[in-house]
Amino acid sequence: MLDPALELCDLHIHVGGAVAPHVLWSIAHEQGFKLPVSTYWEFRDLVTAKPENIASLDDYLAILHHWTEKIQSSPAAIERSVYEIIGKEFRSSGVSLIELRFNPMKRNLGGERDLDHIIHAALRGMDRACLEYSVRAGLIFCLAREFPLELNEILVKKAVKYRARGVVGIDLAGPEVHTLELRDEVAGYRDLFARARAASLGTTVHTGETPYTAVPGVLAVLKELAPARIGHGVAAAKSEEAVRKIAESGTVLEICPSSNLRTHAVEDLQELGRALQAFEQAGVRYTINTDGPYLLNTHLRGEYQLLLDAQLITDAQAERSVAVARAATFIR
Repeated sequence: MLDPALELCDLHIHVGGAVAPHVLWSIAHEQGFKLPVSTYWEFRDLVTAKPENIASLDDYLAILHHWTEKIQSSPAAIERSVYEIIGKEFRSSGVSLIELRFNPMKRNLGGERDLDHIIHAALRGMDRACLEYSVRAGLIFCLAREFPLELNEILVKKAVKYRARGVVGIDLAGPEVHTLELRDEVAGYRDLFARARAASLGTTVHTGETPYTAVPGVLAVLKELAPARIGHGVAAAKSEEAVRKIAESGTVLEICPSSNLRTHAVEDLQELGRALQAFEQAGVRYTINTDGPYLLNTHLRGEYQLLLDAQLITDAQAERSVAVARAATFIR
């Protein structure tokens, strides 16, 4: 059992999947947002990734894109969202170091709202929560694979601009395209990631979270983008070459157990256990994270307990992953 007094770190948590349904419900009504349901209980089901409704990563992302991100699309909404997440994670799991990631352009209604106002609001929410709970926090801006490169370039420029205010890194997220296009896709982001590193921003990439793109996606990302961390990466355990190259590069994996199970990055706990064992044997460093705690009805201490109860990791390995997270954080 994880020491209840041990302070935890969550390095992979999306603003879109981490706000309590009752808070989203309140924000939606406060802003006069038109909802497709009439009761709170229907709304709760709408913004929760129930196992029977999630067959793939695409199903999971649809909840984020179609509902939670829209509701959070105003300065007031994003400020409250960031504030509420940090406080909730501290209270529920003792998370004293947290990196929140989101795409500001998916919160400005396609340009109807000013991007800088969205960013400033998120930073205000973060500052307020850090002051109240004495935690350390930072924001990661998610570039979107479905965006043209020009829009993602703007996001990198904004991340650099707000580096001194609490933006600590960039991410590349969204569904990976089919295998033949993967190398061309990541090559287009090589310069953007180099610019971010030159500005002392951390770099992470979503890859290895779908079985059909896991190995080529991870190998292409390692070669072309050389991120400090990889979001998920769990499906790469199927390839000895991918595992070896992750270990050789020193890249840290951000494992999200409930998310990986729900989106079928791994089929079951046994496959997840085999992946973690492969990483342990190869010397791959990994962290344990929530991804979307309210979307998945979980919290960070529960994620650790899931792995411990299934005997997928030992107490010592759990504590080591916390230490890895503290060393791998982009917050300085």
